[in-house]
Amino acid sequence: MPVDFTAIDFETANSSSASACSVGIVKVRDGRVVDREHWYIRPPFPHNDFSEWNIRIHGITPGMVADAPGWAAHLPALREFAGDDVLVAHNAGFDMGVIAKTSVAVGLEVPDFRYLCSLQVARKTYHLDSYRLPVVAMAAGFEDFSHHDALADAEACAAIVVHAAKRHEADDLERLAHITRVKLGSIGPIATREDAAVHGPMALQ
Repeated sequence: MPVDFTAIDFETANSSSASACSVGIVKVRDGRVVDREHWYIRPPFPHNDFSEWNIRIHGITPGMVADAPGWAAHLPALREFAGDDVLVAHNAGFDMGVIAKTSVAVGLEVPDFRYLCSLQVARKTYHLDSYRLPVVAMAAGFEDFSHHDALADAEACAAIVVHAAKRHEADDLERLAHITRVKLGSIGPIATREDAAVHGPMALQ
């Protein structure tokens, strides 16, 4: 089944979307994981304070990222890893917001990415009491992972989308989005162009 995409998950230092401190990425080809990466990120000032709440959730401390590269170093690596893939994330609005806001915080243009939300796909695929990542992952047969570890969460997200594609007999991500009636979103200049195409030149003013 030629289901190709890159799953992604971020952890942040605090409530700011510009405080990315960890990212996990997983490349899927033909419905199988073929590559994975995890990077610590040094959050940019003034978004670099770590809240006790966030540390309690993901276990990442300031010392763990003190010598890590910043987002300006990681973004080119992410773009190379993902290539032209659609990014998939659970509650994708959060993760795409992290990419956008952290990029702006370090003075970079928001990159072009198309994305699909596995949370929305899950709501159209499974009948569950909760659609939190661990619950949906279990429904997809992916269990016993370390939730809030960015790489483990990205792997869980990938498993959900692959399983959902099989259930819906979708042979690619666009078909899965169509069947589940979940819109493929976009960020960066491509999002501006697509918005202009839908709403006309006034959308750019």
